[in-house]
Amino acid sequence: MRKGKAVPICPEVLGGLSIPRRGVEIIRGEGKDVLSGSALVISENSEDMTPFLLRGAFASLQIARDLGVKKALMKQKSPSCGCGRIKRKGRLVKGDGVTAALLKSKGIEVVPL
Repeated sequence: MRKGKAVPICPEVLGGLSIPRRGVEIIRGEGKDVLSGSALVISENSEDMTPFLLRGAFASLQIARDLGVKKALMKQKSPSCGCGRIKRKGRLVKGDGVTAALLKSKGIEVVPL
């Protein structure tokens, strides 16, 4: 970032969520399943947060395309940015978050941070 070669974004904020916010988890699947409509993102108090994570993922993809991004460094464990592992019921499970899955599907290399 110091060299001006990184663009810090938060897909969850781009999707309309606040800071701080309640924890959310992908239920019965991972990011690619949320993208296909076969899984949901649910908050600690059982609210469907799927539209927020989808909106943030597609906004992130648009930024990446606009800037010619070829590689994304993404936070581990997140239901949005998780790369390779996400949290479910307090445990790490194999899978990608929604934004990580979308970027990968569009040919952008996603690397855990």
